[in-house]
Amino acid sequence: MVKLVQQSWWKLRTCFVRVSSSSYSTIAETIASLDLTNKDEQICKPLTSDALYNRLLYLNRSKESVISVLEKWHTEQNPIKYEELLIIVKQFRSYRRYKQALQIFEWMKKSKNFDISPRDFAVELDLVSKAHGLEAAETYFTSIPDDSRTYQVYGALLNCYADANVFKKAEDTMQKLKELGYAGTLAYNVMTTLYAKLGYLEKLQSLVLEMEDNGIFGDLVSYNILLNVYASIPNVSEMEKVLMKLEAVPLLIDWSSYAIAAKGYLKAGNREKANESLTKSEHRLMGKREKLGIDMLITLYTSMGNKDDVYRTWNKYKQKVKRHNSSYHCMIRGLEKLDDLDGAEEIFAEWETNRVQFDIRIPNLLISAYCKKGHMEKAISIIEQLEESGKYPNGSTWSRLALGYCVQNDMDKAVDTMKKAILASQPGWKPHFQSLAFCVKYLQSKGDTQGEEELKDLLRVRGLCSKEFERSLDKYIEIGYRKSEALNETDNENTPPN
Repeated sequence: MVKLVQQSWWKLRTCFVRVSSSSYSTIAETIASLDLTNKDEQICKPLTSDALYNRLLYLNRSKESVISVLEKWHTEQNPIKYEELLIIVKQFRSYRRYKQALQIFEWMKKSKNFDISPRDFAVELDLVSKAHGLEAAETYFTSIPDDSRTYQVYGALLNCYADANVFKKAEDTMQKLKELGYAGTLAYNVMTTLYAKLGYLEKLQSLVLEMEDNGIFGDLVSYNILLNVYASIPNVSEMEKVLMKLEAVPLLIDWSSYAIAAKGYLKAGNREKANESLTKSEHRLMGKREKLGIDMLITLYTSMGNKDDVYRTWNKYKQKVKRHNSSYHCMIRGLEKLDDLDGAEEIFAEWETNRVQFDIRIPNLLISAYCKKGHMEKAISIIEQLEESGKYPNGSTWSRLALGYCVQNDMDKAVDTMKKAILASQPGWKPHFQSLAFCVKYLQSKGDTQGEEELKDLLRVRGLCSKEFERSLDKYIEIGYRKSEALNETDNENTPPN
């Protein structure tokens, strides 16, 4: 049962990971919002030092460090406000630039012009965990002065353990929060999320009862976690009980709850109730998360095969909500799944016309779609257009094209294209595992030992070919795999198959 809940939770969680980051990840982002805003919640953009803000945010384009930029700014006798630094920390966190965010705290301590509060320690603890791992975070925690180890710090430590799925230490930290009298809704949400991830349904239910017994009222996040769990199994009766509790507080429930319920009904095979839930979800779309809701509706209508509703939703909010890359990505991917390649091409053309900020993932989607259909010339045409406009393909672009050649059994082109993928790769990228396996197997079959070593050498130079990776590759080649099936896995390029 534990394994079933765990597997179902992760499958459903993947579908809804963008619905509410605080609902389905942990409280990392929630901590950030609490720690980096003032009491009046007025801090939402740089106050006066726009130049400093821009210098720091665009550091990825240079080799300069955060500390050196701050030192120069200070030497030039420019003002540096505490609140502004925290805003930049928050931005770095949202971009997952954790090490750069840590450098801001390092400079603040070094300058001795700022008082580091317990909330700052909490944020820094979370950053250390994300940048350097749990062990480093535990070491950092021991360095925090005893009088600064407040509920914020213990809350951040709890989040570190929950992120790492270390439930025993998470439980111990939760107990510490209870002893301090600070185990509120936020902490309980972290623990219920952890139990859901690990498939510990009984522990989760027990914790919910404990909340009720202690008079701790759940928020939307609390209820959505429960909805997600019951929808993932699916246990429709329990899911509906949670939904009824939410509906009893009209100001609490929003579109995301009905979207989760729709997914649960779909999994249970009840399309009628799924449609009813989606209608309710659509009626509640409003506020700053409206765009996110539209994307989710399109995703769900796609999974139901309702192409008319996909277009209706897209066109209904076309003028009302500004389109972002995530919206185009969602729509193109949905139409490709619905086998509407003509429609996907039209949305892609709209994306190009509207001059949305360039995102290579958008053309990569269409390239994948063309490769699945065997339209290699069209895929190549997109790449040529990118190059002509100065928008160069990345490793994933070439990797998708290589897989297309593999399926077409044009293996010489597949090998050459895979080499281009490796050479165009950025740090953190890994090749599409199946494409690489097909290329290596082809070279082995024709006795081209030199070609095989050249390909693997390229991987080694880029740090992409560890001994473990090679063993997985050899095992995969030995077992074999159908090329047509691999086409459906182009979005999972970083993970060798189980």
